Amino acid sequence: MRLPLYQVDAFTARPFAGNPAAVVPLEHWLPEALLLAIAAENNLSETAFTVPRGDDFELRWFTPTLEIDLCGHATLAAAAVLFERLQPGRASVRYHTRKAGELGVRAEGGWLELDFPARPPRVAEAPPGLLAALGGAPVAVLASTRDWLVRYAIEREVAALAPRMEVLRALGPVGVIATAPGDTCDFVSRFFAPGAGVDEDPVTGSAHCVLTPYWAAELGRSVLDARQISRRLGILRCSARGARVGIAGQVAFYLEGTLEV
Repeated sequence: MRLPLYQVDAFTARPFAGNPAAVVPLEHWLPEALLLAIAAENNLSETAFTVPRGDDFELRWFTPTLEIDLCGHATLAAAAVLFERLQPGRASVRYHTRKAGELGVRAEGGWLELDFPARPPRVAEAPPGLLAALGGAPVAVLASTRDWLVRYAIEREVAALAPRMEVLRALGPVGVIATAPGDTCDFVSRFFAPGAGVDEDPVTGSAHCVLTPYWAAELGRSVLDARQISRRLGILRCSARGARVGIAGQVAFYLEGTLEV
């Protein structure tokens, strides 16, 4: 069986930056074990699979080890493949997902904006080992429906973190977001999820479902510029809209090919 494969760098305007995602458009769903095997072979933080549903699409995301409930950069990549390769000129799409409901993407002015659910965090007690594994001197710890949010005072502290991944891996398939006010933007972040097969994710759209409502409340503004300061760097424009968030980014195509499975 031959399947199309695209690799797209998301939340960046140039190759070799942002977060690479694989996109595999399908005509119908394949066995889950095969989807996971393809994602493991791609060995990227996420592979997105799409199947048509009328004018909409169904969408699923897999890390190299498991299926996840929400992924921003791979959704951005899937929409870019649709708009620029499969249906050139199309500028909006609605995706149906298993756990995150309906998600929208629209193109405007060279950017793609995700319409995602907001996941505002709440103050919580950190699980044993989390803060010691992260390091630094955080000023607050919060929890969302999936991820931990750990706030630091300044950007330099987040940039300097060197987490003990084996300790974070023991927390299970959850993410840990480290964040601080930005030096040249509204806020910065890094994202770690070794329990889900991704030690550090270069740019994490879903984390901004948590970060956007948090920083909008902290800064008193609904529109925010963000940077995910991994080695590859991601640039995001975020909008707080009550129960939803807008997360916008650019993309760069890197690879197009065919899978033999």
